[in-house]
Amino acid sequence: MNLNTPAFSSFTHEGLRLAFFDEGDPSGVPVLLIHGFASTASVNWVHPGWLKTLGDAGYRVIAIDNRGHGASDKPHDAEAYRPWVMAGDAIALLDHLGIPEANVMGYSMGARISVFAALANPHRVRSLVLGGLGIGMTDGVGDWDPIADALLAPSLDLVTHARGRMFRAFADQTKSDRVALAECIRGSRDLVARSDMGKLDMPTLIGVGTKDDIAGSPQELAALMPNAEALDIPGRDHMLAVGDKVFKQAVLAFYARVAER
Repeated sequence: MNLNTPAFSSFTHEGLRLAFFDEGDPSGVPVLLIHGFASTASVNWVHPGWLKTLGDAGYRVIAIDNRGHGASDKPHDAEAYRPWVMAGDAIALLDHLGIPEANVMGYSMGARISVFAALANPHRVRSLVLGGLGIGMTDGVGDWDPIADALLAPSLDLVTHARGRMFRAFADQTKSDRVALAECIRGSRDLVARSDMGKLDMPTLIGVGTKDDIAGSPQELAALMPNAEALDIPGRDHMLAVGDKVFKQAVLAFYARVAER
């Protein structure tokens, strides 16, 4: 764990103040990181070592606190969390920083947001890394209503649903706005059509833990895309795969291949 939290800045988009950090080599190839549900830029990308890994490799490392999360504003309206809306925040951050094109990496919900960003702005996305979400991108990842219920329960002790307990405990750990997260879970579940995945021709790496019971197969999702490869992250579940060294090494190797194109 690397707990050296960087300095955050903010910008405004659609009337919301959104927090982000911009670290690493200012002249390096930019990597935009988009975190998962109930997480934050620090929890997803700083503490597991991604900022250090990418920064030490010479990249400019940018990460956003998605709306409803971290230090960003937290609307209590499900429609504010549609994935294409949050994708617009990510592209607006690139605009704010004057970055025409970036490698975009998202984990779980962040992977879904990354795909919506790439579909709407393919010229802005040099490559995609999709972590923690495989064929669930198109086929769904099960019933998430119990997770919304768990977030709104008076206490964790009253939550019996296993996945609900996991996310409620995570939200409590990160001191999140649980009402905002419940609205986010209701608003952000739009699926991507299989035919739309086939339109994304930028280099793509899809990494999923072999013990992840949420994401679905990375191989099945990669098969829908013209220029994608799948990565099994050995022995990791949905919560632990994000910081795995196998995943980090694969991403660095992937970015090296992207640079050669």
